[in-house]
Amino acid sequence: MVGDIRISVAMITYNGAGYIREQVDSILCQLGESDELVVSDDGSTDGTASIIQKYQQDDQRVRLLEGPRQGLKKNMEHAIAHTRGAYIFLADQDDIWMPHKVKRVMEAFQGKGHNRHMEGKPYVVVHDAQVFAGDDAKDILMESFLQFRNGGAGVVKNMVKNSYIGCCMAFRRELKEVILPIPSRIEMHDQWIGILGDSKFGKSCFLWEPLLLYRRHDANNSKMEHYRIGKMLRNRLVFFGCFFVRMLHFAIKKT
Repeated sequence: MVGDIRISVAMITYNGAGYIREQVDSILCQLGESDELVVSDDGSTDGTASIIQKYQQDDQRVRLLEGPRQGLKKNMEHAIAHTRGAYIFLADQDDIWMPHKVKRVMEAFQGKGHNRHMEGKPYVVVHDAQVFAGDDAKDILMESFLQFRNGGAGVVKNMVKNSYIGCCMAFRRELKEVILPIPSRIEMHDQWIGILGDSKFGKSCFLWEPLLLYRRHDANNSKMEHYRIGKMLRNRLVFFGCFFVRMLHFAIKKT
């Protein structure tokens, strides 16, 4: 039943057959019997969907959805919209969750452990990651992805330079109403989720502990280099416009 689901993992896939099993295995071993893994596949042609179908047959916690085929952001929106849990974790298809990721993040949601310095309980939790190359998880390129992104909560800070990392994020179900639909014009869904969470519910919790192995390879959708200044300014203006409209919508809704 929907009310019994504590954790939902929203994963998006597209031609990820090479690494998908390692990622799914690292997730399922941390989920409880009533949790769920929701996979939205956006038209893979390499057998990714068939791999997930096999998991679905063997494990009732796995649900495979046919994605909208409108790009990464709309596929993530589709996956999030179909989650039923109280806590929603985001996942890419090619990373590896460290064994204690779920435990640490859930402690942070409850105001324990690394989150003791915060007032109240956060609605968004972001953790650190180690970056590795290709097939070898021991080939660490970067010990702290949050340090590279200058991680930290705050609307203005993350408007200027985003430090929210989708594959390292989890949030409470109440945020779904605020973030969906995700505007097609913005560059990054993780920035959208994090900043709206900060705006509506207070500062997010950043855990400076690596809880994920972040795989870098030639087929990655996300890039680590910076955009040119013109595109950066355009992206920020577009984002601010969409953000302003969404916040105005909720302000009017309250009246």
